[in-house]
Amino acid sequence: MTLFKTVRACLLLAACTIQSAWAGNCATVPAAREVEYPGMSIERWHQIFAGQSARAAQGNVDVMFVGDSLTEMWPKALWDKNFGALKAANFGISADHTGNVLWRLQDPAIAALKPKLVVLMIGVNNINMCGEDANQVFGGIKAVVAKLRQQYPKARILLNAVLPAGAPDSWGRRRAIALNQQVRTLGDGKSIFFHDYGSVFMGEGGVLSRELQPDLLHFSEKGYELLAKAMRPDIEALLK
Repeated sequence: MTLFKTVRACLLLAACTIQSAWAGNCATVPAAREVEYPGMSIERWHQIFAGQSARAAQGNVDVMFVGDSLTEMWPKALWDKNFGALKAANFGISADHTGNVLWRLQDPAIAALKPKLVVLMIGVNNINMCGEDANQVFGGIKAVVAKLRQQYPKARILLNAVLPAGAPDSWGRRRAIALNQQVRTLGDGKSIFFHDYGSVFMGEGGVLSRELQPDLLHFSEKGYELLAKAMRPDIEALLK
């Protein structure tokens, strides 16, 4: 089984069975990974984080991608083709919620970066794994955006909507729609730029394609190709 399929299966299992595993507030309390997943252990989380800290220590990062599995799992060839020349670095870790991102941003090497642009995609795990409502998740995303603005005052932020997942009538989809209505208000057109690429993936009636999202959440390579095609022009425009 490939790493992509392993992580995907583990996250699906987690979404169904471990929503109550995170005690307390996932949204705004900075916290390292506290939940063990088959194939995505706490030890592996710290290994990935250590690698990201080491990459940050090297500097030379103009574009920071910050988020969860949807960020971490960019196929390398597609990443290099679309973002390699932009001095981009990937700071995504699978299954992270906003509190995990707040904790990782405190790392001295990561905090010392001077990016021109931060591409933020976070929040779906607050819904699917922590079971938080739209207001709670919005508080977490708002806290992450505030941290990014404080830490990287000269950087612009490409703030992504929580992308559609599951069936059109699922509680998670409905919660994400309500959440995105709030997240949209954080965009100011000056330093924070909200974008919702969800329509790229939705067919008639809001139905998602398993060709693009095999588990109706994570992207196939073709799904990432479409996301890159939609996102790259905005990234290049924000870097000018």
